[in-house]
Amino acid sequence: MSDFPEAVDVDYADGEGEEPGDYPSLQHKIEKAIEVTRRGLEQYDNPAVMWTGGKDSTLTLYFINEVAEQFGYEKPTAVFIDHFQHFDEITDFVEHWADEWGIDLVYARNDDVGAYVDEHGLEPGDDVPVSALSEHNQHHVREILEYEEDTFPFLLDTYVGNHLLKTVALNDALEEHDIDGVISGVRWDEQEARADETFFSPRHDPDIYPPHDRIQPILQFDERDVWDAFWQVVVPETVEGFPEEGYVPESADDLPEGVEQSDVPISPKYFAGFRSLGSEVSTEKTTGEPAWLQDLENTTERAGRAQDKEDLMERLRDLGYM
Repeated sequence: MSDFPEAVDVDYADGEGEEPGDYPSLQHKIEKAIEVTRRGLEQYDNPAVMWTGGKDSTLTLYFINEVAEQFGYEKPTAVFIDHFQHFDEITDFVEHWADEWGIDLVYARNDDVGAYVDEHGLEPGDDVPVSALSEHNQHHVREILEYEEDTFPFLLDTYVGNHLLKTVALNDALEEHDIDGVISGVRWDEQEARADETFFSPRHDPDIYPPHDRIQPILQFDERDVWDAFWQVVVPETVEGFPEEGYVPESADDLPEGVEQSDVPISPKYFAGFRSLGSEVSTEKTTGEPAWLQDLENTTERAGRAQDKEDLMERLRDLGYM
């Protein structure tokens, strides 16, 4: 892929210096998301969407479905990074909606770490010897991360754990499936390290990751916009019997008559009060209210997550993290 930068025709500066407020209405944000999604499906030979089961990547997948069906593009594969510490409900949700939406779902896993964990019956937080890893993983730990300890904890939300369980797994999947465009649901307002992203972002250094571009259709959404899009657009258009004008439920028991929670393409963890989904061992619900009813404007979206990884976000992104 030495000629990769010349193989596509996108504007890498699109979105530069912008913020959510530059898109004054939900409709403006949706129109931009459709434009970026269409460009992504048109320009890349083998794009894939990163799907976590969270609200942002699910909204992104909705736009992909709509654009692919309307304009006749092939639906891209969805890549689910299995870091071995998911809530069971997340995996169930992803598999159910992949089937409902006709999406080819593949799993990206660091099988080397996973095999050691299984063989030795480790629990999250237990130590993994670096020397027990494959040469590939040892290279990442010693040469890329410059980590010098003999062991690292089997925890997702740590520097070594996040890199091995998510970034290495992702980069290996990009190479295995020859993916040239990664469509992701990152947003400007979600994390300071993402605030300078553009709608098409190059990742062309072969020493760090398989060369590819990031395609980011919902950068311009803030957290409130995401939930407004779900309850005003996504759910009314995809759930039979849901009011066309939209409706915001106050709980899972407050859905319109004939509509069950399982009919709605929103993770049950959000109904239960989680506002951000990470891992079952390091993410907590913020309140008992559904995520969309919480004080989104005056509280931190990712407060329920382990903050040691949050503080390392910019460094992790340099290595290929989403």
